[in-house]
Amino acid sequence: MAEVKIQALKNGPLLVKGPVDVLDSNGEVMQSGAQVALCRCGHSNKKPLCDGMHNKAGFQSICTRQMPA
Repeated sequence: MAEVKIQALKNGPLLVKGPVDVLDSNGEVMQSGAQVALCRCGHSNKKPLCDGMHNKAGFQSICTRQMPA
């Protein structure tokens, strides 16, 4: 079984690593490959794919593991 990893990049997209197909709402392949960047800022003109607009928009977000209190 192939291993897929998803990493939230600091101030950037979700980076999906592993064999991946991104499908549109009709089930058609939009992009496939060993690595795909998915928008999480909401400013991409290629949603759900990242086009780098997070930089222009000043998107800031850091995802880190939250330790229980």
